[in-house]
Amino acid sequence: MKAFRTILRTECKLSLRGMDMFIFAIFMPVTIFILLGIIYKDKPAFDGAGYTFMDQSFGAVSTIAICAGGVMGLPLVVSDYRKKHILKRFQVTPASPILILAVQLTIYAMYSFASLIMVYSVGVVFFGLHLKGSLLIYLAAHLLVMMSMFSIGLLVGGITPDAKTAGAAASILYFPMIIFSGATLPYEIMPTVLQKFSDFMPLTQGIKLLKAAALGSPSKDLFLPVLFMSATAFLCIALTLRFFRWE
Repeated sequence: MKAFRTILRTECKLSLRGMDMFIFAIFMPVTIFILLGIIYKDKPAFDGAGYTFMDQSFGAVSTIAICAGGVMGLPLVVSDYRKKHILKRFQVTPASPILILAVQLTIYAMYSFASLIMVYSVGVVFFGLHLKGSLLIYLAAHLLVMMSMFSIGLLVGGITPDAKTAGAAASILYFPMIIFSGATLPYEIMPTVLQKFSDFMPLTQGIKLLKAAALGSPSKDLFLPVLFMSATAFLCIALTLRFFRWE
């Protein structure tokens, strides 16, 4: 436990020094949420809706940090540490190389929850955001989405040979998801054809899950997204355990 805390402290300092995750996981979601608030204010999500567009958008914007950390940040760090033989060195020390992976997962989880708190606080203070569903259900949904996205990042980082390849693979996954899943461009204003395409993206189903949890939708609306996200996490974790390369 002492080794974990020491590595976590060091890795947190390195991450904050780089500023990338602060920009994409904290600043970007808050900025997008403020822009949506300025545009839509207290406008109903649709005619006759009992909740506002901002209530609905909260779940979508809160996934930006998860996607940034899991799909973009995690693969780059894991592949870079393998390229520099850091993972290999850990194998010959009392500290397992799994320890450094756990530290990275913890750091990106911290960014994710910090972003969630910031976006929620901005929504409540400035735009009258109201979480209509259960807070515990929402947090459980948030954890499931995070586990699914992080499993994708571990798989990409675990099988790519170097940071350059990992960066290319992560970009191919990250940018379409962050643009077309509804995290930045609202899903509801997309053409029907684009909506059908984006429905196959894990992040889209994650956003649907978080929206349903935030709005207190019936449990039947949660079933398909939960199944999709669970299947994604299970498949990626199984493939990671099978093909992960330590060196």
